[in-house]
Amino acid sequence: MTINFLPQFIRDNYEIHEWRHACAILKEDFHSEFEDICDVLNRFRLLKSHIAIGGGRKSKVAEWIDGELYRKGWRETSFDTKITVDGRDMESPTHAVDCYKNRVALEIEWNNKDPFFDRDLNNFRLLFDLRVISVGVIITRCDDLQEIFDSLGRGKSYGSSTTHLSKLLPRVQGGGGAGCPLLVFGIRRSLYVEDI
Repeated sequence: MTINFLPQFIRDNYEIHEWRHACAILKEDFHSEFEDICDVLNRFRLLKSHIAIGGGRKSKVAEWIDGELYRKGWRETSFDTKITVDGRDMESPTHAVDCYKNRVALEIEWNNKDPFFDRDLNNFRLLFDLRVISVGVIITRCDDLQEIFDSLGRGKSYGSSTTHLSKLLPRVQGGGGAGCPLLVFGIRRSLYVEDI
């Protein structure tokens, strides 16, 4: 598997899954973006303070990852798409991608409702078919983090119907991303740091 291209720290601290040689495509065709992602994942730590404090629109975890990628030139990006049939245009809107740079789309799903995975995969599929993206990346959490959430009294906020790896993998394995090469990272408990 081409996940061996990833640094050892990432392989040790994230659960990684890939489809359609996504890691090789990233490393060889989008080397700068590959390095950006590796740098951010190498430096990321799951801080107790980011879990203990309830979020609003966006969690502190997603804010940190977004912010680090934005500093490297990634941007939240929307695409104006439409389909033309017999000269008639039909709008085919997509939702905004959390982080986009040079044909690589990355979504952070830390604690949303699990149907957000369907939205992300459908968006990746459509954008790949339209030749807008070459690879889709999703960062989410591993299931074993639930023990930490429970111990901090935050377990109900991170329930079974929210985004985590066991909700994503069946969707991907069932073809949710269609032909789009996908790389998935699950944040493991080894990244947890008690900073407060």
